[in-house]
Amino acid sequence: MTIYTGRGDQGQTDLRTMDRVSKDSRRIEAYGTVDEVNALVGVVRPTGYDDLDDHLREVQNHLHIVQADFANPQPDEDDPQITEAHVDEIEAIIDEADEELDPLESFILPSGSEPGAKLHHARAVCRRAERRSVSLAAEEAGVNETAIVYLNRLSDALFTLARLVNKREGVREESPDY
Repeated sequence: MTIYTGRGDQGQTDLRTMDRVSKDSRRIEAYGTVDEVNALVGVVRPTGYDDLDDHLREVQNHLHIVQADFANPQPDEDDPQITEAHVDEIEAIIDEADEELDPLESFILPSGSEPGAKLHHARAVCRRAERRSVSLAAEEAGVNETAIVYLNRLSDALFTLARLVNKREGVREESPDY
């Protein structure tokens, strides 16, 4: 089997339902941007910290579920979907990382060590994925709102993990000058 099919050459792609849609549809934008987040998380791994790498691997699996969720406008009960349990897992990651961090007292510049800066980049793209998903939900019925909540929480987790890896790497956080 080859990777190319030619089916997308005219600017159309298939949803999970096999309906054909334009590649610039809000649905494709939403799950395509989630794919970008997933690729950026993959660029960060390995961070050099097994616990963080385990969390990021789980996040990548969750992001595949978000993509499948958004690619399916009419999910059946058996289809992959993001649930509250996924949101709970992300919150647990944040809580665990927060235990090791000093309290955040001001805005910080998205920078630091190489894995820290990459996590900040993934966080920024995750925020875009969230915005694209909100736009999709405003246009189409049946979008899993929990997937949008998940992306919101994930951006918080990526921010927190960036702070954590920077702390472990001995990189001081910098606040913006106003």
